[in-house]
Amino acid sequence: MKTSFRMTFAVLLLMLLFAASSCNNPSKEEIANQKLEQVLEETGAVGLAVAVVKDGGIIFSNTYGKRNLETGGTIAQDDLFRIASISKSFTTTTLMTLVEQGVLSIDSDVSDLVGFLVRNPKFPDKVITLKMLLSHTSSLNDFQGYFTLDVFNPDKNPDYAKCYNDYEPGSKYQYCNLGFNTIGAIAEKFSGIRFDKFVSEKLLNPMGLEASFNPDDLDRAKFVPLYTYYQQDTVTGEPAGFRESPAAYASRANVIDSAYVMGYTTPIFSPTGGMKISATGLARYMAMHMNKGTDPVTGAVIISPESSALMQQPVVETGEGEHYCLALRTTRTLIPGELMTGHTGSAYGLFSAMFFEPQKGFGFVMITNGYDPKYEDGFTVIQRDVIRALYDVFVK
Repeated sequence: MKTSFRMTFAVLLLMLLFAASSCNNPSKEEIANQKLEQVLEETGAVGLAVAVVKDGGIIFSNTYGKRNLETGGTIAQDDLFRIASISKSFTTTTLMTLVEQGVLSIDSDVSDLVGFLVRNPKFPDKVITLKMLLSHTSSLNDFQGYFTLDVFNPDKNPDYAKCYNDYEPGSKYQYCNLGFNTIGAIAEKFSGIRFDKFVSEKLLNPMGLEASFNPDDLDRAKFVPLYTYYQQDTVTGEPAGFRESPAAYASRANVIDSAYVMGYTTPIFSPTGGMKISATGLARYMAMHMNKGTDPVTGAVIISPESSALMQQPVVETGEGEHYCLALRTTRTLIPGELMTGHTGSAYGLFSAMFFEPQKGFGFVMITNGYDPKYEDGFTVIQRDVIRALYDVFVK
């Protein structure tokens, strides 16, 4: 009896010690959750979705904060966000399938691709190439907007010259959404398939991703509301705070049904920023780029290793240690000591980021559906702090 009692007591003691040890040594997931909850509280963001990719797979994903400021609720892992400018890489990835087929070249004259003269009038003999659009070095700007190609079409706009900067095409960098909406139109024209369907056919469907540039193709119940932060209006007296941005998911059905022109009306889908996808879906997409164009999950070859490398190759210096590639950028300031490749997004109150280290095989996705932006070293504080927290827990 005494021996049995001693054995039982020893087992209980071991169980208590194990429980105490578990409490004193929280898991990586628990540490990450604690850090991200703290970031959310410090930044005052509405909600947050994150994912971590390592060695080709998603090793962590979670959501925090509020899905909806009016009704509350939490963000589901398969909920969809408009991811803003990270969309540019989706547009470029599908464009590269046409380059691989020899349908067009990144060195092609954009004039020949769009069907009207694309020349900076200050440098009329300098050809503006597709590569210049892809790297934001075309000398085009967004001064007159970017949701119609009419703004820089000399046959449509007598003030088209205002769409060009004063420097020679190819010589300097200036971020330009008009250029990427034009790229979407080119992809549509030369594929012969409407842009949103072309991206689905070449990229989204082979990977089995629930995503689209066309909001009407998706379950609207899954769209995460986006909230823009406004300062106090000194004229009306309306207080500072978040206001929902329903335009982020506005239907394009009326234009598609009544006035769509293939290869020209394409900007209604916003190839520059209109992709809708979940954080985990975006992480899957990122893993494909980390894996040189092949989806690690399905084995689908989306683009060749050569095209993947071309997209990640620096073209123009944008700052000390910073470069823009083709719809991707490289940075040394996001995580000290690491050269990261990826992109950010910001629109309608949303701020997103997708960055990976292709040689070491790790990467991060973060999306917030509302944030009063504060910037440091070229990133919003929430983009930087979330990614650094995930790096510290899962990589460092």
